Amino acid sequence: MKKWTTALLACLLAAPLIAAPAANAKKTAAKQKAEFIVIESPMYEAGKEDTRLTAAIGQFLNAEPVVTRVTPDQAAADPKLAGIKYDFLPMYILKKTLAVMKKMDEPLKGGYFQQTEDFILLPHQTQQGVFMGKQSKPNVMELFVMSQCPFGVRAENFVIEAKKNGTFPTDKDLKIRYIVSYNDRNGFNSLHGSGEWEENVRQLLIAKYYPEKFWKYLEIRNKDYRSSRWDKAMEQAGINMKKIMKKFDTEGLALLKEEAAYSQSYNIGASPSFLWEGQVQLDFGSAAQVDGFGFLNPQTPAGQQAPAAPAGQC
Repeated sequence: MKKWTTALLACLLAAPLIAAPAANAKKTAAKQKAEFIVIESPMYEAGKEDTRLTAAIGQFLNAEPVVTRVTPDQAAADPKLAGIKYDFLPMYILKKTLAVMKKMDEPLKGGYFQQTEDFILLPHQTQQGVFMGKQSKPNVMELFVMSQCPFGVRAENFVIEAKKNGTFPTDKDLKIRYIVSYNDRNGFNSLHGSGEWEENVRQLLIAKYYPEKFWKYLEIRNKDYRSSRWDKAMEQAGINMKKIMKKFDTEGLALLKEEAAYSQSYNIGASPSFLWEGQVQLDFGSAAQVDGFGFLNPQTPAGQQAPAAPAGQC
């Protein structure tokens, strides 16, 4: 499902700046109302309504949003909602009216959304959320990266620093997952080229056969992650390069196929992305709010302006 509303939100958040010169214009007639149902997670804040997104959609519709929030159990008990399938919360559902259908005509024709007799369905449109029906992985944070994405590398470096200075939580684990696409006809495809997915393979094999040296390798490799001299990084980390490369075309490629299928099963394609306990998708800022992972948003030295949580994705 294309994230039409994500792009919409980015554009409309800038709208007040663009519209500022018209602030003294005559007031327009009262807006019509647009009725939303938002199915929310009863357990996780990440699965609640994104009020900025609601406002942005309302602005696009030139209508005042009226939101009814329900739990999955409440949705299941409503005959009009019971048949709607969803695997990610919050689930946005927009009630059809003539005005709404007119505004949504092009997005519907473009295949951005599905519809029922009464509603337009806007699934998986938020950057945070909760996956339904996924296996729970207690106390595990999964960090999805592209190995040559500067933002993904930055996230890894925060983890490396925390492990070095003793601030990484002892009762939790973090696993690196790799974002790559694969099909039998075209093989692997990665945003930054073949060198990236090949590096993914090497890192997967190192994590399996040299887990105690994996983070040391990343510390060295990430200093020049686009370099072709990965062999030097292996040597400095004390890894048997021949052992790793002997398994590259067999076990290594099989491991990367598994990674491609895993990231696709969560519809994760942006580096970095965070998945908490196998169920909660987070961004940099919200991942840093999970107990023990504050190191993802380092504190600024006294006297300096504090930055926002690191931003940017590949």
